[in-house]
Amino acid sequence: MSDHSENKLPLNEDLSDSYRKQIEEVMREEAMRRISEAHSPEELERLSKLSLVKLFESSDSDLIPALMSRLGVVRAALDGHGGGLLVSSAVIEENNIGNRVLSLILDLDGACVSCGAAPGTLKGIQDDLLMDEEVISVRFSKSMLEWFDDIQKEFVLKFGGVVFV
Repeated sequence: MSDHSENKLPLNEDLSDSYRKQIEEVMREEAMRRISEAHSPEELERLSKLSLVKLFESSDSDLIPALMSRLGVVRAALDGHGGGLLVSSAVIEENNIGNRVLSLILDLDGACVSCGAAPGTLKGIQDDLLMDEEVISVRFSKSMLEWFDDIQKEFVLKFGGVVFV
């Protein structure tokens, strides 16, 4: 008779993983509820269908709202703390299948400028925007590093999972 217990997580790790998944789902649901309360679902849908490349090319004022509409849970944090996105610069490139896509350099404004959670916010913004087929890269303005003290700066550069230029 073989013992299959070596393939199982210890009970406390299994429980921790279960609690983490439950908490993540509750947080996601709450964030999405807050977003839908603060923004018209019809307007979010309209914005999410707009071409980011065309908005950028025409300098359309809907570019920032369209970018924001593509954010998930991190949008609730930005909205709740009075923050927002700024496009420092963008370039239209061609991806490997010939489609025109954006390479973005972003900045944050509002209360996000001094927030200790900014490293996680940046990663969330990057990950959400990279899910859009018209975004090939997301980087952040190096001027944002001035917000952080030396320890925070070292942390975000080493573990933040984002690039500053």
